[in-house]
Amino acid sequence: MKTRHPMKTNPWIAARAAIAGLAFCAAINSHLLAQEVLPAPPPPFKGSIGLSVKDSKSDFPEMVKAPEGAPNVVVILLDDVGYGAASTFGGPCNTPVLDRLAKGGLRYTRFHTTALCSPTRAALLTGRNHHSVHTACIMEGGTGFPGYDTVMGKDTATVAEVLKQKGWNTSWFGKDHNVPDWQSSQAGPFDLWPTGLGFEHFYGFIGGDCNQWRPNVTEGTKPIDPYIGNPDYNFDYDMADQAIKWVRNQKVVAKDKPFFLYYAPGATHAPHHPKKEWIAKYKGKFDQGWNKVREETFARQKELGVIPADAKLTPAPDSIPVWDTLDADQKKLYARFMEVYAGYLEQTDYNVGRVLDAIDQLGETENTLVFYIVGDNGASAEGSLQGLANEMTFFNGLKEDIKDLLAKEDDIGTWKTFNHYPVGWAHAMCTPFQWTKQIASHLGGVRNPMVVSWPAKIKDGGGVRSQFHHIIDISPTILQVSGLEQPSSVNGVAQKPIEGVSMAYSFGDAKAPSTHQTQYFEMLGNRGIYHNGWWACTTPVLPPWDPSASDADPITGYNWELYNINDDFSQANDLAEAEPEKLKLLQTAFYAEAAKYDVLPIDNSKTTRMDPSNRPSLTRGRNSFTYYEGQIRMPEGAVPDVKNKSFTITTEVELPKGDESGVILTQGGLFGGYALMFDKGKPVFHYNLANIEHTNIAAKEALAPGKHKIVVDFEYDGGGVGKGGTATVTAGGKEVAKGKIERTTPIRFSLDEGMDVGEDTGTPVSLDYDVPHKFTGHFETVTIDLKPGATADAKAADEANQIAAERKAIRD
Repeated sequence: MKTRHPMKTNPWIAARAAIAGLAFCAAINSHLLAQEVLPAPPPPFKGSIGLSVKDSKSDFPEMVKAPEGAPNVVVILLDDVGYGAASTFGGPCNTPVLDRLAKGGLRYTRFHTTALCSPTRAALLTGRNHHSVHTACIMEGGTGFPGYDTVMGKDTATVAEVLKQKGWNTSWFGKDHNVPDWQSSQAGPFDLWPTGLGFEHFYGFIGGDCNQWRPNVTEGTKPIDPYIGNPDYNFDYDMADQAIKWVRNQKVVAKDKPFFLYYAPGATHAPHHPKKEWIAKYKGKFDQGWNKVREETFARQKELGVIPADAKLTPAPDSIPVWDTLDADQKKLYARFMEVYAGYLEQTDYNVGRVLDAIDQLGETENTLVFYIVGDNGASAEGSLQGLANEMTFFNGLKEDIKDLLAKEDDIGTWKTFNHYPVGWAHAMCTPFQWTKQIASHLGGVRNPMVVSWPAKIKDGGGVRSQFHHIIDISPTILQVSGLEQPSSVNGVAQKPIEGVSMAYSFGDAKAPSTHQTQYFEMLGNRGIYHNGWWACTTPVLPPWDPSASDADPITGYNWELYNINDDFSQANDLAEAEPEKLKLLQTAFYAEAAKYDVLPIDNSKTTRMDPSNRPSLTRGRNSFTYYEGQIRMPEGAVPDVKNKSFTITTEVELPKGDESGVILTQGGLFGGYALMFDKGKPVFHYNLANIEHTNIAAKEALAPGKHKIVVDFEYDGGGVGKGGTATVTAGGKEVAKGKIERTTPIRFSLDEGMDVGEDTGTPVSLDYDVPHKFTGHFETVTIDLKPGATADAKAADEANQIAAERKAIRD
């Protein structure tokens, strides 16, 4: 890929001039001009009141009703699926439900997202650009600037809030990665959880991902563990069951009331966790490798008409190995990773179909508007060049040996792995484009397939729509087809104008010109701008699978490219050299949009913005923490950080018999963590380094019945991060066990499992037990004290924080 044309003019001066003079700054459709106030004032009493009820006439306030004929609305948003994955758009993964919808509806081939999950989801729900709703990056990347602080404002109410107040039932199932990281615990606040954003019902998980076999499920705001006692449990099936139950309840009780259902599976974000029968369908289907799969997908895309006949297949980056250069073991392992991924996508499509079938059984399909958005960004290339059985190894700088991966081949996709496929597959799933998830400058990061179905209104079944549109256009489309205006005020707060445009005009006219004429893109410093068929963008300074930091200046350190994507569908022909004036105009336009929508200041860091000290904290300034039995699912960011330092854990237990077992305190799970527990009366401290090294420090003899003060005293060796230490276990002041832990977790224990007291949730820290493993004795509290003794030196600790932040940034 060619790189050229850095931005040489002063962008701030250019932005101010552009704001004043450019005619193509985005405008709000006339039908969405804000007029109405929500909630509406209470209606006047229309009866009469006399001295007695006999002299009076009653009158009940009228219930709020949706406009006559208003549709049900279903928005389906998959996770980390590129343009070239689903069979409906030429991909190798079967999606028969998406195929079926497309045959009766419309396929959109120029639909765009933001390149990361949290920003795309915030833009979808509000109809505003992601910086306008404070979501420049993922929730863990907030910084103290208006477009970046992750705290969605009350002045950008969600479409769910509007629909709820206008007579719809509203629900959200699946992933919610839009709660600020310091607000995700049971301490709240809950106003930015789904139930505070206009959704009457929520059943899903808070965060970027979760183990589908052992998920951290929340119902409303309450954590629950539906997998316990159900060995075949899979969250993808469960969320479909729950959505079906909810829809049936709504329609049985209030048949004429429309519903809004937001369905956001964890798939296909890692870990890829389908049931084994879906994996088996793809046995041997990817033995030809990612280079050949990419070529096969490209050919099918042309046959289906989802890319133009003259589209070009862009070249792969040199850093992705050619399949034929791999050895036999690598090919076998990497093909297995892709078989699991493909099964995961098809399973997810199947469960989407179950929900849609339930709606059909209720007789509601005809007047149900469905948006099936195949990904919130491009395919994820954060699985390393060889794939991962446990993402926490990458996150902590611990390399997985391919021999160990081969030994775990049969476990890939089960609850015992937190698996992710190699980069080569992610790039193939973004066919025919350059780049992948995270790269907002190029179509591989931001162009996603979408199918829209509405049998009552869309009559061009099987049609293809090539108008340019963006995720911010979904909410205004819903409002328009529902006969609603954007309210000027919601819950007492004046509203910012919606920044997207309605797509409804395209439902009946394939040749209508696009009404979305200008759109900026920005993520982690990678940026671009679209205007009337032209696309100017920066060249990425690093690939998304490279965790190292760049020292490129965010403004002057990037080269720019230029494409005419009306004629060059896949961004294969860089015109920057041939059209320098056009490029300069679009560069200026980008900074105009950036100033308008709170994109400034441009930040290309992956480290400093991820530092928790940038944001409010529940633990800052504290060194002693006491917890009570029964407190579970406390997020890692809301509990004491025991990494790279000395600490103690103290509790007083009562053992009625002297053979009690179970968990006192645990943090993390099978993919990294620690636990203080009892095994048949013996106190045990177990340390798990990313499921690579397990250290079990246990008393040799059971304690006598009665009360005992148990202390785990961990002395960190110091001298850097991830170093070892010695753990000593005492009972009543007497040493009962002692052991050396050679290496410790430097960065983070888990991505989806937190701290539990008195039991364990999710996965066990050790396979010597399984959850919930409740303690069979008695205790009331357990205390963690962070010691001022041997800790990692300041420089090493800072380096650890930077590595942690950087790797989380590229992963989420």
